[in-house]
Amino acid sequence: MSRRDNVEARCPTCHMHATLCICDLVPCLEARTRLSLLVHYREARKPTNTGLLAARCLPGSEVGIVGDRARPLALPLVRPGELGVLLSPDDDAVPLAQYAGSDQPLVLVVPDGSWRQAGKMRRRVPGLAELPCVTLPPTRTTYRLRAEPRSGGLATLEAIAHALGIVEGVRGAAIEAAMLGVFRVMVDRTLWLRGTLRDGEVTGGIPAAALAHDPRGT
Repeated sequence: MSRRDNVEARCPTCHMHATLCICDLVPCLEARTRLSLLVHYREARKPTNTGLLAARCLPGSEVGIVGDRARPLALPLVRPGELGVLLSPDDDAVPLAQYAGSDQPLVLVVPDGSWRQAGKMRRRVPGLAELPCVTLPPTRTTYRLRAEPRSGGLATLEAIAHALGIVEGVRGAAIEAAMLGVFRVMVDRTLWLRGTLRDGEVTGGIPAAALAHDPRGT
């Protein structure tokens, strides 16, 4: 299979190869916390992006593209009556757990991009500098699709899932587990497509369509 055929065979929504599409597995999760995802325009084009997958799991999420002049960012990020927090490991950040149980509806603002791209958003996106910064407890990533340049770094979906596990009370654990479940399938199917994971190691198994028409060209 040629590189062009591989691109044309991708699902336009999840960007996975059509035979490995995960769209039917994406959960619809009700959360009190609203997600406001700020995606760097270069990150939005990558098939290994996980922030957009997280937003699909959470109805009511708002997605803004940062840095694309043709798609200006809609503001404000936080609506009247909401309490916004920025998930970013800045020096002034406090543990997210401090906001668990807030009387106001919480808005989790999450930059999505490389460390360098995400780090610049707080300075460049209007309104972000005024939001309190929050961090997560140390957590080990299971994301294996890109090299992680920073110790303790997480994929965007992992960070969002862990954050909701903290602030969503009794529902938090179930929401976190559901998001991480589809995340693991996405990661494993991608690794299988790359030839670095065996059939029996893929979470949930290999779809019948992929077994019948092997997209790896083997």
